[in-house]
Amino acid sequence: MSTPAPLPDNSACPRCGGGFHCGVDEGWCACFGTRLGEGLKQQLRERWPERCLCLRCLAELAADDPDSHVPARPASAPVRKDT
Repeated sequence: MSTPAPLPDNSACPRCGGGFHCGVDEGWCACFGTRLGEGLKQQLRERWPERCLCLRCLAELAADDPDSHVPARPASAPVRKDT
C-alpha cells in the first residue's frame, strides 16, 4: 500500500508571509471567484510551484494584468431591515 504524497503547506502565503488557509482540497476556497490570466498563472506556477497565494497577493498581482479579474469584496454585510 503506497502513502499519498503530502499536500503543499498552505498555512502561509509564500509571497507576503501572511497566514491563510487554502481550502481547495476541502471543496471550496475563497479564490474560486478569482480569474487569473493565463500569463499570470504561468508566472505564479514558475515562481511558486505547487503553492497557493493569499487573496490579497492575488488581487495585487491581478490588478496589473488586463486578463485577470478578482471580485471586489463587499465593504460590510448588507443591513437587514424588517418592516
